[in-house]
Amino acid sequence: MSNSRFNLGFIAGQPWIHSPWTDIIFVLFPAFLATGLVLCFPGFFRESSEMQSWFWLLFIVGVDVAHVYSTLFRTYLDRQEFNKYRRPLLLIPAVAWGAGTTLYMIDDMLFWRILAYLAVYHFVRQQYGFFSIYARREERARWERLIDSGAIYMATIYPLVYWHAHLPRNFFWFLPGDFVGIPSPVLEYVALGIYGSFLLLYMAKEVWFTVEGRSFNLPKNLVLLGTILSWGIGIVWMNGDLAFTATNVLAHGIPYMALIWFYGRKKGQVSEMGASAKSRYTIMWKSFFKAEFLPLFIGILFVLAYFEEGLWDGLVWRDHGDLFPWAKSFPGIKDKWMLALVIPLLSIPQVTHYVIDGFIWRVRKPKSELERSVFGRNQ
Repeated sequence: MSNSRFNLGFIAGQPWIHSPWTDIIFVLFPAFLATGLVLCFPGFFRESSEMQSWFWLLFIVGVDVAHVYSTLFRTYLDRQEFNKYRRPLLLIPAVAWGAGTTLYMIDDMLFWRILAYLAVYHFVRQQYGFFSIYARREERARWERLIDSGAIYMATIYPLVYWHAHLPRNFFWFLPGDFVGIPSPVLEYVALGIYGSFLLLYMAKEVWFTVEGRSFNLPKNLVLLGTILSWGIGIVWMNGDLAFTATNVLAHGIPYMALIWFYGRKKGQVSEMGASAKSRYTIMWKSFFKAEFLPLFIGILFVLAYFEEGLWDGLVWRDHGDLFPWAKSFPGIKDKWMLALVIPLLSIPQVTHYVIDGFIWRVRKPKSELERSVFGRNQ
């Protein structure tokens, strides 16, 4: 009985974002799920250089593109946040289109290359972001933060360096050739040495603090372990498009959509306690972000993602006509100058997502509205 109470107390006392089970299932588990599938069926994932249509629909449309649109509920559809960030939220899409069109006119591969590295930066920063969220209660010395940051960053950076040092691979970010190859293996070996050093330092630090009686931060360590496994296996160990997509997309998109949902639920709860509890705005937030409306939330994101990808397929790619029969009648664009207008236009949602995600989650002051909205009583 005492052990059971200890275990329950240990779990409940962790710095969860929403609750133990929701965090474990929707934030932490996706990386392990994707990695487990790849490890259980290595032959299938290793040999799949191309994805079947339903895999593509599930992973790319249903998770990757859908998670981009979930940002709407954190910005453009959130009246308070839209008023707070009105200028950048209005300027970023216009600047993205203008800059993207200019880059594409100069060199179409330059456009895709910059977009790919912007996406990579976004994916790397998200892992650091979740890691930092779960470390928010810890009073860490500067050297501890350095080791922590080095460990989580190198868990993503080393696989990326390996990828650049072993081009071409059977997968790519957007288009073949969007990454610049590293001609010498020296940088890869240096990155591996730095990666291994930080992991050893991190493990030694965690063991030391645990022995000294410091509480073991379960979710923070699961974020690191999940990142090590999903990025290492999906990029380094495997060389298949489906393996990379599964480990990359599931571990990134599902936790992000969950964070948006957690934010929406707790935003309504916090607003309800304030002076505007009876406003239509508060009622909307409180009503929409209920468990029974979760399928509607996911459905809206899927419809938006499906519509965008249909435009991409009908106007540009024309390689998934079986999934978008309504777009087959669209005129496939071949003219480079027209593509320079259309492709950056279609890229606005993801570019906007990459850019605004860099500042909407920053917590500049302790006990801030964002901190209360996202973490609630779990601070």
